[in-house]
Amino acid sequence: MAFTLIDLPYADTALEPAVSARTLSFHHGKHHKAYIDKTNAAIDGTDLAGKSLEAVIAAARGSNAGLFNNSAQSWNHGFYWHSMAASETAPSDELKSMIEAEFGSVDALKAKLAERGAGHFASGWVWLAVKGGKLTIEETHDGDTLADEAGVNPLLVIDLWEHAYYLDHQNARPAYLDAVNAKLNWAFASENLARGTTWVYPG
Repeated sequence: MAFTLIDLPYADTALEPAVSARTLSFHHGKHHKAYIDKTNAAIDGTDLAGKSLEAVIAAARGSNAGLFNNSAQSWNHGFYWHSMAASETAPSDELKSMIEAEFGSVDALKAKLAERGAGHFASGWVWLAVKGGKLTIEETHDGDTLADEAGVNPLLVIDLWEHAYYLDHQNARPAYLDAVNAKLNWAFASENLARGTTWVYPG
């Protein structure tokens, strides 16, 4: 079965002004769709057809750069849409305790995510993840992903590619990061923490 472009988990205006409907129309409707379409074309008729997206990513890593980039970007974008929420959410008690132990407070964590994201060179992703039983901020470059990273459970991600923010914030990535920080889906992060295993792409 071919992979599908998953629906946004909110209305296309729900994240404004942090992320506009116009940005989502391009980012979700064109960029994400193109990654899905190219992944499907690459695996059609191969032994990867019918495998999970996570299995495709793992199989392509280090052996097929084109397939890896498109499949990993398909997964990253699905995870990114769920990492934001239309309305304010709060971390579970377990997640809040871990945040306070590692970063001091939720606001301090947001500041660190923004700092790491702003300092990331060129395109990529900044993640909140569990590694070695502790919360950590991870960065991946270009189309790389944590989807198949052993011993790492991603909880949230922020897209650092220019197409994620240029229409709304021009080249001011820090302004985008500050805006998106207010839309982070702590309920989603809490679910990922409680499950203890990496999120599975639902399409």
